[in-house]
Amino acid sequence: MRVIVTGGGTGGHIYPALAIADEIKKREPDSEILYIGNHIGLEKDIVPKTDYKIEYVSARWLDKSNIFQLAATGFVTFRGVRQTLKIMKKFKPDVVIGTGGFVCFPVIYAGYKYGAKCYIHEQNAYPGMANRGLERFVNGVFLGFNEASEFFKEPEKHRYVGNPVRADFFNVNRAEARARLGISEDKFVCFVFGGSQGAEQINYAMFDLIEKVSKHEDMILLFGTGTMYYDEIKEKVEALGIKSGDRIRMEPYINRMQDYISAADLVIGRAGALSVAEMCVSGRACLLIPSPNVTGNHQYFNAKSVADKGGAIILEEKNLTCKSLSDLVMRLSENPDKLKLMGEMSFKAVLHNSAELIYESIKKDLK
Repeated sequence: MRVIVTGGGTGGHIYPALAIADEIKKREPDSEILYIGNHIGLEKDIVPKTDYKIEYVSARWLDKSNIFQLAATGFVTFRGVRQTLKIMKKFKPDVVIGTGGFVCFPVIYAGYKYGAKCYIHEQNAYPGMANRGLERFVNGVFLGFNEASEFFKEPEKHRYVGNPVRADFFNVNRAEARARLGISEDKFVCFVFGGSQGAEQINYAMFDLIEKVSKHEDMILLFGTGTMYYDEIKEKVEALGIKSGDRIRMEPYINRMQDYISAADLVIGRAGALSVAEMCVSGRACLLIPSPNVTGNHQYFNAKSVADKGGAIILEEKNLTCKSLSDLVMRLSENPDKLKLMGEMSFKAVLHNSAELIYESIKKDLK
């Protein structure tokens, strides 16, 4: 099988594409896989560290602020289509798979014009405009959340598969993760993160919780501040007379996300589709704080999908304060039975064989 995968901008688009590529290579080691991305996105940093070759094409976000910006998007996208078609004539793909980001539009459309089998994977419970626009050009729409189907127009193309998660999250358990992090089994562990760059509102609501945990010998707080906020947050914490150490562990960036999630009794974070999937396949109780600054408020719908199944609690940003966050965490820390049940429900809230389902669906279409 000759496959082009594309997805760009953020890890939430790139890692699912890589998980699908890994599954194809596992099932068919002689497959040829090419990644197509854009120089602006994180794919330029992430993909070269893998075994996959990457090519870059022009792409631009949709900017409807005025006719000139809209025309610029159209011009760049058209150029990206031409560049992609040139690549496809050499590579000769059987399949083109897009997992989101503005680079997907020229690549998927070019795949459609080339005549390859084309697919998109929509990670969120509320789909983005690009994927809704691409639906007419693809053979199948893979859904991370079944709830997304109602926002598309061609249900016969829809296939609920969940969100592909890297194999690392399936090969770790709580005891092993805690051993690697130097945490004993009898501690209550809360892990808070807001993504690689950090989440300002979550970070600024953390100080009451940090103070309470620093005084509680049976609690440990793992806190990924994000690279943008680390120095500022560390300085403010130290101004409170609290030093980062065994109980309060602050990091600018989390390198082994699977260990931090698996070691935790409670995970607190945004509700990006990939983050939610990683928490759920790890069977963790989740306190989700959806970002309100995303298209279609899709993080709220991602969080609601898990919360409706009993695996998460939603704390909307409009209700987020130092007190509301710390009070909720302290109450949950005193109710291990509730956290255990939430973890079991979050584990059941998502599919665990997403990449396999995608591979099998594509393989069936190629017969």
